[in-house]
Amino acid sequence: MRRTIIQPQKSPKPVGPYNHGVRVGNFLFCSGQIPLDAEGKLVPGGAKEQTKQVLRNISAILDDQGLKAENVVKTTVFMTDLSEFAEMNAIYAEFFTRDHPARSTVQVAALPRGARVEIEIIACYPDES
Repeated sequence: MRRTIIQPQKSPKPVGPYNHGVRVGNFLFCSGQIPLDAEGKLVPGGAKEQTKQVLRNISAILDDQGLKAENVVKTTVFMTDLSEFAEMNAIYAEFFTRDHPARSTVQVAALPRGARVEIEIIACYPDES
């Protein structure tokens, strides 16, 4: 099976030994994105501000591949404090406006770099037929 590594130029560098995404067939599997700006610095603030940056980072990966939010079929949201769920969910709803992907949301003890939110996605490329 052919794998294509995805490392968009406009994305912050990974903070470990992984790639932003891997394409296999018509699917794009993306690593969890945390709220790092272009210089690799953690965006301050709560779930609202950090979710905005995470979705900007996801958008950069999708744009690099000619995809949009509508191509995302599954997300997993990791949060360090589910009491901020409503704030995250409001920003998430602005990004995924229709044909919402399947989603899981879980609270975790900690995230890399002290982030409050991390989101990973699976997207599907349009049929080429």
